[in-house]
Amino acid sequence: MALLSPTQPCTPPTFPSISLFGAEILQVEASVVTNYSFPIPKGWRYSQPAINVQNATFCNVTVSYTHPGQNDTVVAETWLPVEDWNGRLQSIGGGGWVAGRFVLTYAGMLGALRDGYVTATTDGGVGSDSSPPLWGLNSPGNLNLVALDDLGQTSLNDLSIISKQVIDNYYGQAPSFSYWNGCSQGGRQAATLAQQFPTAYDGIIAAAPALYWAELAVGSSWPPFYMDLTQQYPRNCELTYLTTLAIDICDGLDGVVDGLIAEPELCLQLFDASDYVGDSFYCSDTESNMILSSAAGAVAQATWTGPRFSNGDFMWYGYEIGSDLAAVAGTTCAANGTCVPSGRETLAFWYTECVLKNPGANVTTLTHAQYDTMFQTLKKVFASSMEAAEPGLFEFSNAGGKMITYHGLADPSITPGSTLHYYKEVNSMVGNVTGFYRYYRVPGLGHCWGGNGGQPDALFDQLRLWVENDTAPVASLVEVTLSSNATQTQIICPYPQRAVFQPSCANRTTEPLDCWSCKGEGSFE
Repeated sequence: MALLSPTQPCTPPTFPSISLFGAEILQVEASVVTNYSFPIPKGWRYSQPAINVQNATFCNVTVSYTHPGQNDTVVAETWLPVEDWNGRLQSIGGGGWVAGRFVLTYAGMLGALRDGYVTATTDGGVGSDSSPPLWGLNSPGNLNLVALDDLGQTSLNDLSIISKQVIDNYYGQAPSFSYWNGCSQGGRQAATLAQQFPTAYDGIIAAAPALYWAELAVGSSWPPFYMDLTQQYPRNCELTYLTTLAIDICDGLDGVVDGLIAEPELCLQLFDASDYVGDSFYCSDTESNMILSSAAGAVAQATWTGPRFSNGDFMWYGYEIGSDLAAVAGTTCAANGTCVPSGRETLAFWYTECVLKNPGANVTTLTHAQYDTMFQTLKKVFASSMEAAEPGLFEFSNAGGKMITYHGLADPSITPGSTLHYYKEVNSMVGNVTGFYRYYRVPGLGHCWGGNGGQPDALFDQLRLWVENDTAPVASLVEVTLSSNATQTQIICPYPQRAVFQPSCANRTTEPLDCWSCKGEGSFE
């Protein structure tokens, strides 16, 4: 595809016809940005490599609009190369409660721009660097349902429509292919686009997606709730000791000793934290030896097992064994040794803001019955806005759409169990899921990036080949950091296949691709 240049100047009169059904355009700003430089670290582009962008020049078109009667203001921002456009659009998702237009989004956009893409983002109607206490309630007792809908769904399709009009006005033609790239909130946005707006994008990266918003709430608040419920408060060093033990014992289950757990389900069957209660170990918190407490064993097992209703029934999946327990279920300890859960504020937020709808309420602990109610209420609150759990991707598949998801198996923010659950649901409903949607589990990787696991930064280019050349991705290269700080090239494989290492390569530090292969179609059960 030949590289393209604008046919019109980067000024507001070039974009007179921006329109959106159900919306009123408030303002269109357009100006050239010059000398934009930013070194983008590894991981910040999720499925694309690090890049150092220097002295970039682009046309920034920012469109502000409202949905009449909703009393909202949404901003869509599009960056367009002033030369050498590759004919494609790559929109970038947000993170946390932010839809976009913040540092991580802008880093991804700048990288996309450097690669020749037009790139776009939205603030979802809730602004940048914002949090729900600032906009989640219209008044005590009344949720801001319009803001939740804008953030959760409406702004996503709006962005696709607006950015494509901007492209057509500036270059005189529409993009040949359109992509979405996001992780966490951006991964949830990605899944929502495939589910609700199946023709908005041809290719989608939905990394570590926050698909089940209510389940994310109870999952993240389960460790502090469980500690208060059972009055068990281990020190962080105890949890770190158990994490290290689990990794040591389960590291080789995949046939490779690399400091990573690649088979968390099997590991959880083999490793019981209670077996190590009474162990003596050195605690860095106290700078002394201590005995592993029964509280540490109980909290670890509860964190891995996941939230349960008060009658003991399954509520949702726990964090994977091998994730950083001290980050997931951490405590803060006073000088006298008294510890409290670090995540109490998270639990209080969900309950006061979304259940009581009263941020001024004084809530420190909940009964198990109240915890049950919190989950059931959150399911209702987010069902029509933030949830992205519809498995019937028939229209996306029929439209020729392609989607890739990856999730780190050491993610301390969103349990990979939720992503695997969704992937199996799609396969069960649509069938032949790997024909249009592939999921990569990444051993040792944290939330979107980080940890010792490899960053899957080749996946976006593999998605593009899948969309444009019908070359379906199989193995994807990652670079793993070993305990010796040496690096090792490995592969990740689309579920349910697994990466298999050839024993003949055992003495090598860096393995070429021919030392690894994806084996076994496996089972979705």
